[in-house]
Amino acid sequence: MKQSLFNSLFLKACRGERVPRPPVWLMRQAGRYLPQYRAIRAGVDFLTLCKTPELASRVSLQPVDILGVDAAVIFSDILVLLEAMGLHIHFAKDHGPRIEHPLRSVSDIRRLHPPDIAKDLRYVGEAIRLTSDTLRPRNIPVIGFAGAPFTLACYAIEGETSREFNKTKRFMNEDPKNFALLLAKLADGIALHLQGQIEAGASAVQIFDTWGGILSREDYLLFALPALQRAIDGVRRLGAPVILYVNGSTPHLEAMAETGADVLSVDWRLPLSEVRRRVGRKVALQGNLDPTVLYSNPRVIRQRTRAMFADHPGPGLIANLGHGILPDIPVAHAKAFVKAVQTVQM
Repeated sequence: MKQSLFNSLFLKACRGERVPRPPVWLMRQAGRYLPQYRAIRAGVDFLTLCKTPELASRVSLQPVDILGVDAAVIFSDILVLLEAMGLHIHFAKDHGPRIEHPLRSVSDIRRLHPPDIAKDLRYVGEAIRLTSDTLRPRNIPVIGFAGAPFTLACYAIEGETSREFNKTKRFMNEDPKNFALLLAKLADGIALHLQGQIEAGASAVQIFDTWGGILSREDYLLFALPALQRAIDGVRRLGAPVILYVNGSTPHLEAMAETGADVLSVDWRLPLSEVRRRVGRKVALQGNLDPTVLYSNPRVIRQRTRAMFADHPGPGLIANLGHGILPDIPVAHAKAFVKAVQTVQM
């Protein structure tokens, strides 16, 4: 990694170092709220877009050029790893992802195989290489990502998005030993996936635990935490910062700080000062403006953004939303958030 990229605002903040202002990027920043993304998406289906490196790189670069964010996140999906491990996935229009033949038994779990990164996920690495090569002269890092073990297990068992995740919780409680086995297999696959992304040029990686918030504190400690530690241990030797995001993070903050992640990305439900009080100074924080604030007018967006930083003046802070940007947010409002962050002095 070039020294100038190593010293980028984003990577310095990941390491908890002092920076003149907070770096900023947005979860789901390459997506449907951008007309330029919709123009590309009109010609291809979602998985084709993910699996065509030139197109995935192009949409990954759009927010850097349009919003002026300090990092690009590669365009992909957390479920491509499950496909590479042997499950068949399709995205039904207006219905989200569907998995044919969800996991229902121990024999189903045993059929899952380690992903062949060079073969089955090669397109992710190629998209990262294209994007990082394009951004290298501007010293803007690329972020790779994967789903967390528990979140991937939810999709693999339910077969689709769920409200209650009853099938997953039933499996977890009826057969905890094999549920833990599933999480361990997924953790090893996640580690391989993230290793491949870092080796392709990702300067940092984020693990999305989208459904971790449905677990009690006890179950999070018993199931999710060991699997996350296993996945993160598998990539730490490569030296790239690891960011952990949990939606519904409030009950799990202390556990998140024990995973080995360098940065905790938190939702909007707690002020950053309270998060910092609970986790201490050993990790950087990322977040955490409520995405719906971006429906407000730019003046209110600026006020709420400044209030967020007044609550936690830094260091070790990366500006982001508390969840992904919503598809009907006006682009001007996303720009207002980014510009508001870039006027903050630390």
